[in-house]
Amino acid sequence: MFPRPFLHLFCAVLLISGCSGTQNVQKQEQAHAESFERIVHPFAVYDSSGKAIAQPFLGGFNTPRPQFVDIDGDENPDMFVQENSDQLMYFKNSSSGSGSSLQWQTDRFQDLSIGEWFRFADMDQDGDMDLLAEQPYSHIRYYRNDGSKEKPDFTLAADTLKDTDGEPIFSDRQNIPNVTDIDCDGKLDLFIGRLDGTVTRYESTGRDNEGIPQFQHVSKRFEGIEIVKQFGTLHGANTLAFYDIDNDGDQDLFWGDFFEPGLLLIENEGSCSNPELQGEPKPFPSSNPLQSSGYNAPAFTDWGNDGDIDLLIGVLGGAYNASNTIAKNLYFYEQGSQGNFNLRTKQFLNTIDIGNESIPATGDLDGDGDADLLLANKIDPGAQNTSIVYRFENQTSDGETQFQQTETLQGLPNTYHLAPALGDLNGDGFDDLLMGSWKGGIAYYQNTGSGFEEVAQSFVKLQRVNNSVPALGDLDADGDLDLLIGASGGEVHFLKNEGTPERPEFVLQPEALSNVEAEHRSAPTLHDIDGDGDLDLFLGTQGQGLIFYRNTGTPGRAVFKAESLPIAVNAPTLAAPEFSDLDGDGVIDLLMGGDGGGLLYFSRSDH
Repeated sequence: MFPRPFLHLFCAVLLISGCSGTQNVQKQEQAHAESFERIVHPFAVYDSSGKAIAQPFLGGFNTPRPQFVDIDGDENPDMFVQENSDQLMYFKNSSSGSGSSLQWQTDRFQDLSIGEWFRFADMDQDGDMDLLAEQPYSHIRYYRNDGSKEKPDFTLAADTLKDTDGEPIFSDRQNIPNVTDIDCDGKLDLFIGRLDGTVTRYESTGRDNEGIPQFQHVSKRFEGIEIVKQFGTLHGANTLAFYDIDNDGDQDLFWGDFFEPGLLLIENEGSCSNPELQGEPKPFPSSNPLQSSGYNAPAFTDWGNDGDIDLLIGVLGGAYNASNTIAKNLYFYEQGSQGNFNLRTKQFLNTIDIGNESIPATGDLDGDGDADLLLANKIDPGAQNTSIVYRFENQTSDGETQFQQTETLQGLPNTYHLAPALGDLNGDGFDDLLMGSWKGGIAYYQNTGSGFEEVAQSFVKLQRVNNSVPALGDLDADGDLDLLIGASGGEVHFLKNEGTPERPEFVLQPEALSNVEAEHRSAPTLHDIDGDGDLDLFLGTQGQGLIFYRNTGTPGRAVFKAESLPIAVNAPTLAAPEFSDLDGDGVIDLLMGGDGGGLLYFSRSDH
């Protein structure tokens, strides 16, 4: 539910093998793989207002599920975020005095498999954090911390938690449960929200002979709670969190629902030993209620060490136009005087994030000899009537690389899923622009030095092609740029430039790349990865990571063969790769757009 970068050839001599053996979003490490290191801050990047972006290359967020926990025992709350299935991002809190700073450490914390949700909790009550996560599909996996509070080491102790009757505990993967001692009896209680708006309660009965927590089913309808849509009877996917928000010594309940645009608070009107949560759900914060696209996941912590609790909300996107929150979806509320919570930011992790399905292109836009960046999204999160292409200008000075987000490109068609490619198509030294879109055609814009001027909106037309993604490269060593076009069906089309370097004329070569394809959505890019003088092909895909075709021919006569990926990187969903030397060190690095709407940056580290 979680909704949620050749060739002048004749076909007779083009040999391309299939792409079997690829896997979903993977890290493939081969004996001779080139070494690429993921870096989230390789150089300074500034937003359109001139503010430095703290961690520009996180990749963006669409459905962030956060939790704060002191995972290293330094008394500072670290942050974990799940954005993708089975992947847990870890941000270390490096605090100084009253300040707090989160630094990305990994996308796959201890390589733990977490399915669609996670919860840290001290399940065996030994003073360090254990981990609950989804066991696909809709059961509960238990990782025991066999390390320490300072150096955790998680071991899969049970792939499915069971109740005292031996029955697997069912927790629908669309719901995020929680654990707390609700009645102060020293035993942990497990709470699971249901799609009908009710809450199921289990209570710990201790551990079995293998040290696995055991739970007894207590109630199918805890405290008679039934969460419904404000107007009507709709229930949905949900998140649960407990916190004593009114400081009266008992646990209050917070609920985020797919059909609820805000966050609901059910106050505990009983006591620590005798909880009563039977009152009417109230919007929270009371002074400034949250309003988002729905399905909100709360996380509490004392951020900044000022002695009071603050609130972070991951907006997963529910029934209220989830496109509104695909770029800004980590709402941070700071608690001020008199218990008021004030919204400080909707992007708690400061990063490049332009929405979803980002596609990068790099080239020299201003003729100054360095690589600039274009980044397109699927849809504008604001107006939602078109795709937008953002420009980041390379403003490197005195050897210090820095990029500044400037204007968005104007004069583009009002359509979705714009996909740029840059290359000098008229021989004037400025990189021109080819633009794909969901309609499938390719538009051509000439770089005038001060902007782009339309040459032809339907420069290239292909039958039965949608979501076209162009890539340029001199594939037959004749001095001009040829064209590849990826498409929604996963195929790749080759168009030979039968014009000149100053006047391109792209002609389709039918069936030339009939064996080059992905299962869904292809985004091609060309790069000589093995340094043999000819261009190899990398193919971004919807769910297969990167697919690689090595050019085993020559610069003028390519022969492509599907091989294992020669670089060890993790590709996102809807990967859109681009090789470029953005930092100007003479070494080609790798950028990737993807479903998150941001950018991943991989620096080649073996040079």
